[in-house]
Amino acid sequence: MDRLQKVLDFCIRYQTTLSYSIVSMLTAGSERIFSSVVFKCPCNSGNMLYGYSFLLAPAFVLLLLGYMVNAKTWRLFTGTCSPEKHLQCCSWRTCARFCQVLVPMTAKALVAPLTWIAVALLGANFYECAASGSSLTASLFCKNNTNYSQDQLFQMPCDEELSAKMSSACLSFQAQSQLIGWFLIASIMSAALISTCVTHCHSPVSYLQLQFWKIYSSKEHELFESKAKEHATKLAERNTNCFFEVTKPAEFHTPSNEDWKNVSIFYTFNSQEQYYSTLHKYVNTNRDKSTKFKEEGQHLTDLAFVDETQTSVSGL
Repeated sequence: MDRLQKVLDFCIRYQTTLSYSIVSMLTAGSERIFSSVVFKCPCNSGNMLYGYSFLLAPAFVLLLLGYMVNAKTWRLFTGTCSPEKHLQCCSWRTCARFCQVLVPMTAKALVAPLTWIAVALLGANFYECAASGSSLTASLFCKNNTNYSQDQLFQMPCDEELSAKMSSACLSFQAQSQLIGWFLIASIMSAALISTCVTHCHSPVSYLQLQFWKIYSSKEHELFESKAKEHATKLAERNTNCFFEVTKPAEFHTPSNEDWKNVSIFYTFNSQEQYYSTLHKYVNTNRDKSTKFKEEGQHLTDLAFVDETQTSVSGL
């Protein structure tokens, strides 16, 4: 039992890293299956379009899926252009706030697409097909090897005998693809390390307080979800019983629409106030001062985990 608890604690502590690792492994496995089963280079003038389509189109789809499965996306857009906020919908302030939130969201959504592209480049199948259909590649290749035409270059990915004769070009395509793949991986890791270091350097709180903050956010999420289910169950039971028993409903206190809107906005940090979440800030702020509550503070990348734990409550 203790070992199981240790495993659970480890998974909770490193859930972000584990989730990214699982997504990367699933993407890499899918690419390998996709490359060996679905991909068939046409070996004609459409090689370049076909090859790059298989390289980039799935990556774009994965990027869109990354946005769709991120509950933060729907928290950002929900109610933004509602009738009462119609004038604010296209304001510069709204656009700036969107950009501040979208940048870290995009960075996380890019994990699967970049994994797909990197693994595909290391495999070299897609790039080899695309490169063999490039007129630029053909002109460079035939310049030193006049015995081979562009049509033969088109056929190279499908003809093993021809590929063996043109082994220098075939190896060149594979080498180019793998070099680009490793360069992409190195660039991604470097960018991730640099951005992480910069984010931590600009953190408004100390390391230990940041760890405490993450623990608080996780516990608040658990309690909020539990209380929300309990509250919804009681309200549903009251309404159902009143309907079937034909009785008047008893008084039931529940948050107002304005309360829900206020606790649904993204967390903003204010150095003058020590609040660990939007909910924490709201319950300690007079509800009559909702305008002040909404406008104060700033969005910080290193505190993005505060909203991530809260968005998972919705299950979207």
